[in-house]
Amino acid sequence: MFSSGSQLPLPSVTNLQVDSVNFPPSVISPASSNPLFLGGAGIDVVGDKFVITFFGVYLDPVAVPLLSVKWKGKTTELMESVPFFREVVTGTFEKLIKVMMRVPLPGQLYSQIITGTSVKIWKSLGIYTYSEAKAVERFLEVFKDEKFPRGASILFALSPEGSLTIAFSKDDSIPETGKAVIENKLLTEASS
Repeated sequence: MFSSGSQLPLPSVTNLQVDSVNFPPSVISPASSNPLFLGGAGIDVVGDKFVITFFGVYLDPVAVPLLSVKWKGKTTELMESVPFFREVVTGTFEKLIKVMMRVPLPGQLYSQIITGTSVKIWKSLGIYTYSEAKAVERFLEVFKDEKFPRGASILFALSPEGSLTIAFSKDDSIPETGKAVIENKLLTEASS
């Protein structure tokens, strides 16, 4: 369990509706029990049109002052800014990604999709080490026997220190605790 130590209030945000999925304005992290605010939500599209998941991104309130140093005053251009999203992913604050299934998926397939691309990138960059191999092995193991029906959720809580807490829900609820914690910064960032 970790804590950001942030005493900042949650920003005032509203829930977002993506298709038929509602993302509430705040959640409690299953990794730290910290309140996090909704930073955005969207869909994951395969090919040109096939939506397989919906996702919501929740952030520690400390993210606002940290990100605003560089990005203050920018609005619509942030929606297309890869550097901005990279800073959100690698920022030194807690994040939670809530992935909701639009179609049923076996956990083994989902985990292979997530890790397969990451491993290829890490190998091409020469940063795939024994540590990453063990983390990927653990990630695959956590998902191996899971089945995600339509409406089920996968939650990835990402700590600034590089730990990844994984939790599952058969609906849109947020579990109080995670199923597994994996200590690997590259895998943590790849899960977001």
